[in-house]
Amino acid sequence: MANKRILPLLIGIALAGRLQAQDSTLLNMLNDSMSTHKGKTYIRGTFKAEHIINAQTVESPANGNLNFVIQHRFGQLNSGAYNFFGLDNATLRLGLDYGITDDLSVGVGRSSYLKTFDGYLKYKLLKQTEGPQMPFTVDLLGTITNYTQNDIGKPYLNAKYRTAYSGELLIARKLSSSLSLQVTPTYVHYNLVPTVADKNDVFALGLGGRMKITRRMSINAEYDIVPKNQVVSTTVHNSLSLGWDIETGGHVFQLVFSNSQSMLATQYLTQTTGTWGKGDIYFGFNISRNFNLKKSNNKKTAL
Repeated sequence: MANKRILPLLIGIALAGRLQAQDSTLLNMLNDSMSTHKGKTYIRGTFKAEHIINAQTVESPANGNLNFVIQHRFGQLNSGAYNFFGLDNATLRLGLDYGITDDLSVGVGRSSYLKTFDGYLKYKLLKQTEGPQMPFTVDLLGTITNYTQNDIGKPYLNAKYRTAYSGELLIARKLSSSLSLQVTPTYVHYNLVPTVADKNDVFALGLGGRMKITRRMSINAEYDIVPKNQVVSTTVHNSLSLGWDIETGGHVFQLVFSNSQSMLATQYLTQTTGTWGKGDIYFGFNISRNFNLKKSNNKKTAL
């Protein structure tokens, strides 16, 4: 009788062990499958606005979002009390940016500096992810500008000769929740230059960064390097700009100090003639307001 009771017990223990082994194998297979198909987690908020100060960032409007930008620069601080230290004069750019998709955006603008119209296309080539998969965000930016200010005594300056183009590769990385850096190799082509000694094709390198100081405030800096012997007829200095960003809900407000009056790459790279040391500083601000024209899709993102 004892043998008859022990035998079923041994068979039950064996079957239980086999089922447990099968369950463990199935669980391991499920975990492997989940790891293999795990979605990428993209980093967001590398910068809080579409401009570091003058230069564009890797940020762009989401699909169906419209961004309205006001960029304002007063006159030079060293212009004296008569001009109220530059506050009597102003340069203004109004811009509209629209997200065609989450990766492709288009923008148009009008600046009072040389009465310039501009347009651009921006495409996101790569997105920074958590972990080692993709350490950078990379955008490709193409811009066209056309200035319309009358040049007395130069009737040959038609629309073709007033047009310039720029191509920029925006390479950025969010190093931490507080620090983001961007490098921007830039190519600019001018259909017409002042003298035969000046280059129609100009190469430059932009450097920029953002340091977060509070939950809604950051300090920004931007420096553009233009190698010598490209612009000869005019003494050009590298553009240096500092800014203070304040985020207020749907608005981003930036206080700006720069030795560049223009806010377009085809102009500030080769037309910055003032220096910080002499007080040739333009104080101003950028304001951007985002409008969501479509229902947004929820996607995996990480701060």
